Amino acid sequence: MHLSMHNWMRSEPLEVTLARLKRCGYGSIEIKGEPDQYDTSEVRDLLKKYELDCWGAVTLTLGDRNLCAKDEAQRAATVQYMKDVVTMVKELDGHEVTIVPATVGKVEPDATPDEEWQWAVDGLKEVHEVASAAGVRMAIEGLNRFETYFVNRGDQALALADAVAPDVGICLDAFHMNIEEIDFYQAIRDAGDRLVDFHVADNNRMACGMGALDWAKIVGTLQDVGYDGALTVEFVAPVDRTPANKFPDAVETNPVDISAEELQFIIDHGSSLLSEEFYDMLVEKCATTLLPLI
Repeated sequence: MHLSMHNWMRSEPLEVTLARLKRCGYGSIEIKGEPDQYDTSEVRDLLKKYELDCWGAVTLTLGDRNLCAKDEAQRAATVQYMKDVVTMVKELDGHEVTIVPATVGKVEPDATPDEEWQWAVDGLKEVHEVASAAGVRMAIEGLNRFETYFVNRGDQALALADAVAPDVGICLDAFHMNIEEIDFYQAIRDAGDRLVDFHVADNNRMACGMGALDWAKIVGTLQDVGYDGALTVEFVAPVDRTPANKFPDAVETNPVDISAEELQFIIDHGSSLLSEEFYDMLVEKCATTLLPLI
């Protein structure tokens, strides 16, 4: 098991991200699923420079990206996007692609459960053909009910993975699990060797160790089931706009370029553009909490 991290939560040059991860003892990055933003040859050079691996990528299912959309062209564009993410991961020698099937933040269905299920299965089977040929493993991730109506729990993600192919696994996320699972630890045990990726943030979606989750027990349970992949940090720090704010310098005052859709994605997660100082602290806190356990 090793420590990894997403990079969609703060818009900054990739080299700044990788230098921070190296400094804090991380082993890899789960890179933002935006293939058009990266020249993979340049990314490979940066990874080599900072002695880090690409663990994989996560699909940013924002905007019109949705495997459950009623519109056939929209579904087809989403499938192509996910194939492009797989190709990016292959070119970076990555291991997996974590896939959120439906648009994040969309909580109203487009059609019947049977129709949407079949659309998602059909789309994922197309993606699987490309992933299988590339040697990249797919992991279906469920999100909490306030972010999607489609897949919320580990057993639902397993059912979807089973419907696609035997080698498709799942990704569990501690933040979402804390909301949706009846038994947090049994969900890990039930995933077993189908667990491909594990995302980490505390119950308040702050850095690990800044909330109420028992990280020693979580990591111990992962070790018990033989999980040997990444603990991928994905905090999405809430911004306090009240006098109770403990972090007055949390928000970036000189924002860098970021697409309107990606900025809205961060805002919809209850966060904002975070200052480098605050972000550095959160990244380091996750490392000091988790590295001694793994």
